Amino acid sequence: MDNRSNLTEYVHTIVQTFLQAGVEDVVISPGSRSTPLAYAFSQTDSFNTYMQVDERSAGFFALGMAKAKQSPVLLLCTSGTAAANYFPSIVEANYARIPLIVLTADRPHELREVGAPQAIDQVQLYGNHVKWSVDFPLADGYKETIPFVERHTGRAVTFAMAAPMGPVHINIPFREPLLLDFDYEIQPSTYQQSIPGSIVASQPSINLVEDMIRNTNRGFIIIGELSGDFSKQDFWAFAKSIQWPILADALSQLRTEVPAECEHLLIDQYDALLKSENFKKAVDPNLVIRFGAQPVSKPLSLFLKASKPANYIVIDEDPLFRDSLGVVTHHIHSIPQVFWNSNLHGQPNETLDIWTHANKLATEHIERYIDEQQDEGAFAGKLFNLLPDGSDLISGSSMPIRDVDTFFNKTAKDIGIYANRGTNGIDGVVSTAFGIQQVRKRPATLLIGDISFLHDSNGLLVSRFHETDLTIVVMNNDGGGIFSYLPQSTEETYFEKLFGTPTGLTFDSIATMYQAEYFAVASKVEFEHALTTHKHKDLRIIEVKTNRTENVLAHRHLWSGITEELDQLWSN
Repeated sequence: MDNRSNLTEYVHTIVQTFLQAGVEDVVISPGSRSTPLAYAFSQTDSFNTYMQVDERSAGFFALGMAKAKQSPVLLLCTSGTAAANYFPSIVEANYARIPLIVLTADRPHELREVGAPQAIDQVQLYGNHVKWSVDFPLADGYKETIPFVERHTGRAVTFAMAAPMGPVHINIPFREPLLLDFDYEIQPSTYQQSIPGSIVASQPSINLVEDMIRNTNRGFIIIGELSGDFSKQDFWAFAKSIQWPILADALSQLRTEVPAECEHLLIDQYDALLKSENFKKAVDPNLVIRFGAQPVSKPLSLFLKASKPANYIVIDEDPLFRDSLGVVTHHIHSIPQVFWNSNLHGQPNETLDIWTHANKLATEHIERYIDEQQDEGAFAGKLFNLLPDGSDLISGSSMPIRDVDTFFNKTAKDIGIYANRGTNGIDGVVSTAFGIQQVRKRPATLLIGDISFLHDSNGLLVSRFHETDLTIVVMNNDGGGIFSYLPQSTEETYFEKLFGTPTGLTFDSIATMYQAEYFAVASKVEFEHALTTHKHKDLRIIEVKTNRTENVLAHRHLWSGITEELDQLWSN
């Protein structure tokens, strides 16, 4: 075959193998060196192709899609710094366990490290932040090249999906000319799909957990963000059988669609409750079981670190289980679902009534706060109450996710809740939200701060290429609001310059640029009007002007009120 035929067979082998392995989505950032693969994906009707010209935003867009799908999404870019711009999303995917497959086009070997334009060292570019990396051979017509490419493309999918899921990297060199033979008869891949198995706990491990639950009367369950699909029905059957307090992080997806008979078990105000010293003494556990990641709540982390339960079991599919506190006593290498199929009936939990009563009191404080206050927390609470059944919420990091943790109360509504908590960064959040909405195909709302919104304003570009149904609520407190809660805020001389970082910007012009529907609101009445007005465009931006100092004072007043009441109730 001639060079064009070799190249055409080569790239279509890659594309067809991905199809055979069940991959169906690719996010492409335009560039010259990646032309052959871009053509091959576009020529294949079974592939969904998405365009985003900014590579950093493209990475997070693909990450949002993969997060929502819980299956691999491809990223394709040209050579050089384009590949480097994927790095932030790859780091997030690694720590959040998201199956991204990154395809970086590269210069041929003779143009590497010789001063050729748009050429950097891309071999193992992402280091330990990917699960696996491979540098492909050129499309040289050698008889073993196609089988090699076919097998390793399939392996990339298996690596990405094997527990714990995560990103992989394929570096693909192309020699000019880069054009394909569009009359080439595309052949299906001979690759037979490799299906990753689940990591299942051994029977002795299951027996250990069951025995501990049966022999303990002071304990609780923590549910953080979980990897992969799981059955809420199975979890709540497990919860009903053991009758323990369930401390559910908002990202666990268990604060929504809560069965009525399990409402008393679900503790959603633990962040506020665990600011009370007397309450902490009243519920001091001797057994804690955690499924999923460590929750957002800092008071919960401080409580666990101080109490050091005699038995703290983490059930995690990664042998490098998450234990930032250094207090885990047992790690069971397994998917969580194995433990939800047991019909357990342990001792009555003597702290359940304490947790339930305290949670009810804190919820009453939260509801009054949402009705009476005008700060970011009250706006966030109003937003959560107005979210329609069958929609999704995406949260930014820093203050938005903490307000989700505090003000998103358990509900029977079907609402998905998402955030980038692998590394807790504020970058790429807009793009992640677009990616999630693209997959979920239902209305979505992004709650984000002004600095984070500015970080990924290029993410709005995707709305020019693809339909969406996204409302972006920007809490504009003119700077980094989270820092006002930290000790740095006491050093007034340098605080605004180094941490507050006020920009003085508003976002009406950005909304105009992207032809988005725009509202600027200053009261909860205006906010409710903006949220409930019929949406006339795919993209809506609601800017809420708030004050950082007032936010801190209002939040602390709320927490002190809850703490004071709890301290009085459990003073003995």
